[in-house]
Amino acid sequence: MRFLKSLSGRFLILTIVFVMLAEVLIFVPSIARFREDFLMSRLERSQIASLALLANEDIAPELQDELLENAGVFNVVLRRNDARQLVLSSPIPAPITATYDLRNAGPLELIRDAMNRLATPEPQVIRVIGDPVRMAGLLIEVTLDTRELRAAMIDYGLRILILSAVISGVTALLLFLAVRSLLVKPIKRVVGHMQSYAAAPEDARRVISPSAGVTELREAEETLKLMQTQLTSALKQKDRLAQLGGGVAKVSHDLRNILTSAQLFTDRLELSEDPTVKRMAPKLVKSITRAVHLCEATLAYGRAEEPAPTLSRVPLADIVSDVIDSERLSVGDGEVSFSEDIPAALVIRADAEQLHRVISNLVRNARQAIVTTGKPGEINVAATETDDEWIITVTDTGPGLPAKAREYLFQPFQGRAAKGGSGLGLNIAAELVRGHGGELTLERSDATGTAFRITLPRGGVEMG
Repeated sequence: MRFLKSLSGRFLILTIVFVMLAEVLIFVPSIARFREDFLMSRLERSQIASLALLANEDIAPELQDELLENAGVFNVVLRRNDARQLVLSSPIPAPITATYDLRNAGPLELIRDAMNRLATPEPQVIRVIGDPVRMAGLLIEVTLDTRELRAAMIDYGLRILILSAVISGVTALLLFLAVRSLLVKPIKRVVGHMQSYAAAPEDARRVISPSAGVTELREAEETLKLMQTQLTSALKQKDRLAQLGGGVAKVSHDLRNILTSAQLFTDRLELSEDPTVKRMAPKLVKSITRAVHLCEATLAYGRAEEPAPTLSRVPLADIVSDVIDSERLSVGDGEVSFSEDIPAALVIRADAEQLHRVISNLVRNARQAIVTTGKPGEINVAATETDDEWIITVTDTGPGLPAKAREYLFQPFQGRAAKGGSGLGLNIAAELVRGHGGELTLERSDATGTAFRITLPRGGVEMG
């Protein structure tokens, strides 16, 4: 039973079935042809017997009976010169049940009559009409018993079926061996490679080497090789990410403790009477608080995924202003200029900390890109709203993203645009935006600069 469920077994069975079906289609007209030849031979033998009687009309009755017996008929009628003549005759044991005219019988009619004869086991007396040989008259008509005809047809049919079975078996065996060699063995080889690869997908030595001679199998092997290569690379990348995640979690844990201590010291700075200190202390407190939250989020990310956003009403202008103020401290005078086009009354529903991280990441990347050129540049953050969504754009006049960075833009460790970058920033930003149900996309990036677009759905959520 297991063999019958295999590709080889099923192909063998189908081959036998289809070859037998072809032989049956050949058998039907063959048996009809055999019946026609049988009846025509009876007509010819009857004509010879009748000619012998016409040549010598004084033939004894016993010899006439012998001629009819040799011809295999009961009587013979010749029509010559428009005259119908009963040449040979003997008692007919039963009434005539059917008459068959072979002079103008078509293929379908012959097949139908042959099948009817095989399906009728009872002996019958039939009349057969045909053309005389060598135009010896207008027609010849005989009556005969169907017992011998049907027995001869069954014998011929059995020989045809046995021969068909032998041909089917040999053909099926040859096709089975050919398919096994050309298809089954290569498929088993591919399956073996897949099983071997599944046992250790990190081992690049187990990646299949295409070698099939059949075009379709070769394409399948090449596709499998590409998939295995990409999967092996992704697994290695995943291992590196897991190891990095463990290291980052440890660093974040200790850094959080350090920043918590720093928070305590910044509380004292707020008591200072120095105007500059009083102006900068709140921003320093915010920055340290945000860094503590980031460390806690990193620890949570190491355990699972980025935490779900805590949505609330957020004045977007405050977040953008805070980001720009922080970035201004990182550049010198005249290197990078910042501008914002945020409606003062624009309030969106978002997680303030996560949205700050997203915008800060985009602005920081833009600043770093401009600084690397050594030329002055500008960064703009703008926002608009529609009935369905809020749209935030971050544009710069930098050199644009490299081709590789655009290709792997949101993939960790591969989409880094600046030397020394990790390639994690945009990946994290895109994930944070997706957590809000939105989308982070690259609108353009060329020699005139880069523009990113953040789309956050309003989704009909009540803002309260």
